[in-house]
Amino acid sequence: MAMNITSEEINFLVYKYLLESGYHHSAFSFYNESTISKSEISASTVPHGTLVSTLQKGLQYIEVETHLQDDGTEVNCSEPFSLITEHVCQIKKRGKSSNSSTANSNLKIKQEQKSNSSNSINSSSNTIKEDKDVKMTDSEEVKGANKPTNKQTSVNSVVLEHIPPVGHVRYNAELLGGVNNPNSKMIDVTTLDWNPEGNLLATGCYDGISRIWNTKGDLLQTLAQHQAPIFSLKWNKKGNYLVSGSVDKTAIVWDIKTGQSLQQFEFHTAPTLDIDWRNNTQFATCSTDKMIYVCEIGKNKPIQSFQGHEDEINSIRWDPTGNLLASCSDDHTIKIWSMKSGECLPLDLSHTREIYTIRWSPCGPGSKNPNKNIVLASASFDTNIKLWDIETGSCLHTLENHTDPVYTVAFSPNGEYLASGSFDKSLHIWSVKDGSLIRTYRGTGGIFEVCWNSVGDKVAACFSDSTVAVIDFKV
Repeated sequence: MAMNITSEEINFLVYKYLLESGYHHSAFSFYNESTISKSEISASTVPHGTLVSTLQKGLQYIEVETHLQDDGTEVNCSEPFSLITEHVCQIKKRGKSSNSSTANSNLKIKQEQKSNSSNSINSSSNTIKEDKDVKMTDSEEVKGANKPTNKQTSVNSVVLEHIPPVGHVRYNAELLGGVNNPNSKMIDVTTLDWNPEGNLLATGCYDGISRIWNTKGDLLQTLAQHQAPIFSLKWNKKGNYLVSGSVDKTAIVWDIKTGQSLQQFEFHTAPTLDIDWRNNTQFATCSTDKMIYVCEIGKNKPIQSFQGHEDEINSIRWDPTGNLLASCSDDHTIKIWSMKSGECLPLDLSHTREIYTIRWSPCGPGSKNPNKNIVLASASFDTNIKLWDIETGSCLHTLENHTDPVYTVAFSPNGEYLASGSFDKSLHIWSVKDGSLIRTYRGTGGIFEVCWNSVGDKVAACFSDSTVAVIDFKV
């Protein structure tokens, strides 16, 4: 028995696995660095979970082949099979004098069991949702911090269908499932942001298009100028401009009133990973090129640049005053940059693995909670969250309840609570004061984004199964 699979097909399955798992930047890098850019394979024809299913089948074939003798009989081995260490059967191989019909019968039964197992895996994989829509729901699935419950309430939901416009073509059109097909739903939503009034939702997608929706789910605007996936977009404080950052290395400021591009900034030499507004006309961008640029509408050069990280910069955030900019990187460190001095503050802020995101609490000067001390939260692939006092450079609390990488954190509007989301499907809510775990909500997939509403009584979470749950939070 043999599996005729090419290296191109393996590369494609790895690419799609990265895409399905939410690792959009890694997927894009692998897409460019491998040979699949010239592939004729269509993503729409490959079921979810195909890589895992294919590997499972391959391992089963290897195990059978290992125990198969020249005469077609199989060794009845009781030792666990491993690909890491050399496999040695404890039962000697049967000679040709063994009952051939019995051996072949046993082999056939075992192969049928493996086939059924593989079919079961394929069936399970195919139950994963194929569409990449965003669902705004009022569903709640609650698990108490100490005692789990099965409470679940479903109210209303609005589905935002991210269908590519007719005639829209991108470099990765084939891998997106054919973006010229108006019925295609193979578009990943990579980022989203509500405007300050809360009546417009902007979404950025892997097809390089930003879309503006109202609360009824109507598509109001389609902003198409980027030439590669969008990984970040943000509204400014007035809500009249939206800035988007893309793998095409640029950032674009959009005038929402006209729906037109106001200015495209082309400063980075590698993909733009994150963006954050300093005020209504200035914003910062970070990239895999390890650079940070502060940009201003109407100017063709950065008004400030920061350099010092030794690896890709994943996230940047301004403090409420707009004087300090925090950045985190794959180099395991957090840096705090001063706009006044143009230098990095002498602080030692780090994790043991890559730091994916950072957030300032809405406290201190320039915030809505001026009498509360400001705190910086950082989330890492080491599964931990840390709360930092920037004035002293000390770690106030280390939050250690997640079991997988933490992708997102968000402070409540009053700065008293922190929500965190992880690939372990858990949304935790913590007390900022003492670092205690207040509540835990279990989702249906890994969590890539969490966000509080303006009142602070609801938390929205974006899951890897393409759903968004809005959860009531009452202490």
